[in-house]
Amino acid sequence: MSSDARARNRRICLKSQDDEKPREGTAGGNSDGDLFETASTSSEYFQVADASGLRRLGRDFFNQPCVVLARALLGKVLTRRLPGGEILQGRIVETEAYLGGDDLASHSRGGRQTPRNRAMFMEPGLGAAVLLRALEPLEGEETMRQLRTCAQKRAAAKTPRPLKTRQLCGGPAKLCQAFALNKTFDKRDLASDTELWVEENRRSQLQTKHDVESKTVVCTSRIGVASAAEWAQKPLRFYIYGHPCVSVIDRKVQG
Repeated sequence: MSSDARARNRRICLKSQDDEKPREGTAGGNSDGDLFETASTSSEYFQVADASGLRRLGRDFFNQPCVVLARALLGKVLTRRLPGGEILQGRIVETEAYLGGDDLASHSRGGRQTPRNRAMFMEPGLGAAVLLRALEPLEGEETMRQLRTCAQKRAAAKTPRPLKTRQLCGGPAKLCQAFALNKTFDKRDLASDTELWVEENRRSQLQTKHDVESKTVVCTSRIGVASAAEWAQKPLRFYIYGHPCVSVIDRKVQG
């Protein structure tokens, strides 16, 4: 696909392109600088307040090459405003890049467009996307637990066991359940939506154990794409090394 493909900022499944070639199965420092430090509100990527008064990352942040965006989203905060006004927040700790074009794991491979992947081709993207795989709950954890438990009860005959924090958002489906995200959020614009957006992590000043360890990013293969031939092994999944909320760790890297 074109080297000019850029990332779309409209959905949980964001998008962009193959611009950077990370080494397979490696863990290394962030090449974009101190990714996890709290950014100044004067940053070109950070809107202090938009027309609705919300603080969010703007369109320029999402208009990056796919692999660059997938790494840059680590440490950022996904924010959800529920219908009653309650706020849920989770720090992004794991992402995957889907490049479109020749990427056999991508829904938009070969440039095919369907109602299911229509959002991947909305401006300014050309069929690539970033999938948010896992979050670390920051605010509204009990509500997330209730939402996840309700989803479990609908899917199982017996009462589920209480969920631990690391189990709430450890995977795309779990993340959507915990944040009450359904198909009505398809094609939403994260740069302007009043119910879902992405912020800088203003809590990173707290310097917890995992804030320190998050200086290291693991680049490894994606999950659930075994049928994608050679693309199944491409190092296009990124996660914060040692973080307990990551959905699947690479034991070859972490031991």
